[in-house]
Amino acid sequence: MKEIKAFIHRSRVADVVRAIEKAGYRNLSLVDLKGMLKAVDDKEQEYSGEIGEKVITEVKLELVCEDDKRTAEAAWIIQEKADTGHPEAGWIYVSEILKALPIGRRRDA
Repeated sequence: MKEIKAFIHRSRVADVVRAIEKAGYRNLSLVDLKGMLKAVDDKEQEYSGEIGEKVITEVKLELVCEDDKRTAEAAWIIQEKADTGHPEAGWIYVSEILKALPIGRRRDA
């Protein structure tokens, strides 16, 4: 199993999620965060007094995929749908999942 973490512009999230769901992916999480992706325009930026830099509201998308083929397909969908037309419109990271355990009452107990 693989986990994709993608950091994308907030304005592209809806298109990415629709395309990911249409392709049949379900294990998807979204988190709003402040980050330092290059802003598409000045309206997207705000100044963070905490770090003394300009930041934007980004979204971290997390997705679990069963195999390499599905991982490659999901990464391609994210690349296509998250593209803002600007260089470095975000980043996609892929990691190996060593184990996945369900949460809840164990059935063998």
